[in-house]
Amino acid sequence: MGYLQEARENHVKKKVEEALRSKMKQKALKECDFYCSKYAECARGRTFSVVWQCRKQAKELNDCLHQFTNDAVLEEMKKAYMVEQEGKEKNQ
Repeated sequence: MGYLQEARENHVKKKVEEALRSKMKQKALKECDFYCSKYAECARGRTFSVVWQCRKQAKELNDCLHQFTNDAVLEEMKKAYMVEQEGKEKNQ
């Protein structure tokens, strides 16, 4: 499949892409809740020292979030959205 054809197939409107990104972020935060809690616990009561005191927890959280918020995940969500829309159009 050529690059242009693939780009056309995965093209969605800007508002739809923003909604998909938001959904992706919500899912990531839900999936990484354990790491969010660990980081929040470490950061509690700290100001500037959070940068070096919670570096390990921040890295763990970012690594987890990256699993669920990357371009590959977004492309899969776009494909699923397009398939869903095609199904709706066929049913009408």
